[in-house]
Amino acid sequence: MKKVIVVSYDENWQAEFEQIRDELAVALGELIIDIEHVGSTAVPWLCAKPIIDIDVVIKDYNVFETVKSSLAEIGYVHEGDLGIKDRHAFKYDGKPHLMRHHLYVCPKYSEELKRHITFRDYLRGNQADRKWYDTVKRQAANRYPEDMESYMIAKSSCIVEILEKCCSGADYSMKINYKINADGY
Repeated sequence: MKKVIVVSYDENWQAEFEQIRDELAVALGELIIDIEHVGSTAVPWLCAKPIIDIDVVIKDYNVFETVKSSLAEIGYVHEGDLGIKDRHAFKYDGKPHLMRHHLYVCPKYSEELKRHITFRDYLRGNQADRKWYDTVKRQAANRYPEDMESYMIAKSSCIVEILEKCCSGADYSMKINYKINADGY
């Protein structure tokens, strides 16, 4: 069972992301379109698990095998999509110079990528819902300090409500396809 640790926003998280991003950019170069800082650590004034969530954006799967090989050269191991379409997870070992992070590779048309960015950007601009989500996360962490799955379930209705607010009718699939997982959000 994973311990749930949620801490107040840390201004250093952006610099930590940039350090990871720079290392990835050197390894991946022109193979990628962008490297996005997503998840709660990407939202100023929002509490978070102290783990940086990163989506590496590729044009499409034509470059995926080369990206996967390039990531392997710098210590990342492909874990598959872990049940989430168009989002491939990578784990690592032995990167003490970098803050703990979750790394994903997504094609630019990935619904999960769109959901991450939409959710992040909405919370950056909406103080009331950011505070509400912060409160829900803190309460869930206090209630389930030793149970990550229960923590995730406890905050899921808040996430779905926020997604309903920030996703237009055209993005309905982003609302109905939300899947509870321990990474992101």
